[in-house]
Amino acid sequence: MINEQYIWFVWASAFLIPWAIIYWVYPQYRHTMLWTSLFTMPFGLTEPIFVPEYWSPPSLFNLALRTGFDIESLIFCFGIGGIGAVLYNLINKQVPVKVEPGERLQPLHRHHYKALAAPFITFPLLFFFPWNPIYPSIIAMIVGAIANILCRPDLQRKTWVGGLLFLGFYIIFLIVLELSAPEYIEKVWNLADLSGLMIGFMPLEELLFAISFGMYWAGVYEHFTWRKAV
Repeated sequence: MINEQYIWFVWASAFLIPWAIIYWVYPQYRHTMLWTSLFTMPFGLTEPIFVPEYWSPPSLFNLALRTGFDIESLIFCFGIGGIGAVLYNLINKQVPVKVEPGERLQPLHRHHYKALAAPFITFPLLFFFPWNPIYPSIIAMIVGAIANILCRPDLQRKTWVGGLLFLGFYIIFLIVLELSAPEYIEKVWNLADLSGLMIGFMPLEELLFAISFGMYWAGVYEHFTWRKAV
């Protein structure tokens, strides 16, 4: 049994294993993975928003409970970002290529930056409602995913399927967490402040986070860097 103090660190670091395997075996996805992971990693600094409102994980040096910040969140966000960005392409054997300059002049692309900014505008607007911060996070990513599709219809399939693929991937890690540390989720997640809906041992909110994260980040790289998968 892993010491409870290190479970969050071990679980977050476990996401680096498939990340490293994909990065090593598939060089065509390295730029996408590294770019997206470095982009998502700073979101780990938002952890004080969620501790203890959403969960209270014991962490290295007890940082999460003492300060709200922790090292594990940076590792976690780095790992899931790169994987979420390439999972669809990996399954479908697609590689992003540059969008031709002429395509960028299409009317829909006038809203390019608005679409990219959508989740970052949505979250603060919803954050101050009297509810758990996980809900504005989920809604913001869904809004961002829909905005991406409206601006880039070619990313529609990747967005929806990418969300489902990442959900399946994330469920595997939740199962491993429960098997290796029974009742950890029940102890650490603030279930009393959530909907109370569970899929087995998994809070519904955690699954909604996974699918919304997968939907949004599946297409961000192509959208932000003017690329399309072929």
